[in-house]
Amino acid sequence: MNKKEFIEAIAKKSNLEKNKAGKFLKSFIDVVMEEVGKSNEIQLVGFGTFKMRERKERTGRNPKTGGKVKISKANVPVFKPGKTFKNKINLK
Repeated sequence: MNKKEFIEAIAKKSNLEKNKAGKFLKSFIDVVMEEVGKSNEIQLVGFGTFKMRERKERTGRNPKTGGKVKISKANVPVFKPGKTFKNKINLK
């Protein structure tokens, strides 16, 4: 499902116009990115948690040469699904 199809599904499920569903989705994404970027955690009970995790500096391997490469530390966004979401996917 691409973004356009996702917006159409939201509009249909919530009886919203497509443009309003699109604005909602854009706002949701913007808020999640802003808050996680500030190291804040967003917990949506039943759905899951968005947060930032620091990936430590490490040594990797260049696939072309086989030589060692230093990979810098980085902050990465993480999503951990909630229990209700996991159960829905596993049909429990």
